[in-house]
Amino acid sequence: MGSARLILIAAAVSFLVAFAGLSLVIGSEDPRRPSGDPLARTAPLRPGASTDERIARQQAVVRAAPRDPDGYTALASVYLQKVRETGDPTFYMRADGALDRALSLAPDHAAALTERGALRLARHDFRGALSDGLRARRLAPEVIKPYGVVVDASLELGRYAQAERTLQRMIDLKPDLAAYSRVSYFRELHGDLAGATEAMKLAVSAGGGTPENSAYVGTLFGNLQLAYGRPDAAERAYRRALAQFPRHLPARAGLARVRAARGDLDAAAATLRGVVNRLPLPEYVVALGETELAAGRPARAARDLALVRAEQALLGGNGVNTDSELALFEADHGDPRRGVVLARRAWASAPSVRSADALGWALTRAGDPQQGLAWGRRALALGSRDPMFRFHAGISARDAGRRGLARRWLALSLADNPRFSPLWAPRARRALARLG
Repeated sequence: MGSARLILIAAAVSFLVAFAGLSLVIGSEDPRRPSGDPLARTAPLRPGASTDERIARQQAVVRAAPRDPDGYTALASVYLQKVRETGDPTFYMRADGALDRALSLAPDHAAALTERGALRLARHDFRGALSDGLRARRLAPEVIKPYGVVVDASLELGRYAQAERTLQRMIDLKPDLAAYSRVSYFRELHGDLAGATEAMKLAVSAGGGTPENSAYVGTLFGNLQLAYGRPDAAERAYRRALAQFPRHLPARAGLARVRAARGDLDAAAATLRGVVNRLPLPEYVVALGETELAAGRPARAARDLALVRAEQALLGGNGVNTDSELALFEADHGDPRRGVVLARRAWASAPSVRSADALGWALTRAGDPQQGLAWGRRALALGSRDPMFRFHAGISARDAGRRGLARRWLALSLADNPRFSPLWAPRARRALARLG
């Protein structure tokens, strides 16, 4: 099935990262529970129960029925939800243990394989995730959730035709939040921001299984609006997300980006510092450090950026592969030669446009812009309008002596959102002005 049909179907029923977290938008518990469900022997959850309450209840379930793989699978799902809400990677280890137990009891348990695929996606083990997703789909072809794992893994492995076919089937079977979100991302990867926005509107209207799920997708919608250079619309989306889930830190980080886009770097840095104090994920720490650099506070920026490697080490200790993200960090703020090593490793494990961009930029920063330009072309091969991809390719072209190409890509990096980054957008403008 081609791209045109995917677009037409989505319109008729009417987009990371680092994006693989979409597999966690809706929990993976198998809806077909036996009549003797051990949940019946525990106290019912109150409406709007917190994730901690859901964890406690599911722990009671597995104690009541220690040989039921469904209970361990559902427990792993709630642990993964906890990671999404808190960023605490130690819950990955807990989810891993629960899924090991489920699959030791039932090696062909489709829901447990789907949940393990989601866990592997979160850890950036995309090959393992694809294997689990395909196996779960063979075992339970009528269940929709394995399709999401297959789509996400295929995208991160650069298997875009496979991702498109699977996504089309997912839309055919069940056009819901999970499907629409992926349609949005697929369109965004191909440079169709209008189509990505349309699909994300459908995802937002579809709603999610928990307030955090809905806030997550609402935040993605805000990100698209900001990518389009619409800070007012982005702010409205982020505030709606926070109304649904006040503790949703990605939405607060989005508000910081809006403030930076409006030129209020002090407010942007203050908002990001509040996010980092509660959730020091590398992406937020880097954003804070770069905002401080843009505001002319290099000493503060250095202190902030020093946290990144420690956070990456914590994620790595809990099984998360961060080679691509760390390669970009080293290229920008550390040792570009180490960035090249990390980016090559990232490409070997997940040959996507994202890892191509990381490798191209690291090569350029390490002094090899000719090779950097070749990889920058790969990053843009799908038609992405990502301003950082275009900026990286533009600087690579400039340093490789391709002035006309450099002017084109640098201009394009500023076309949708002239303030796409408080640090890099001004550098794009200066580089473009110097090229004449």
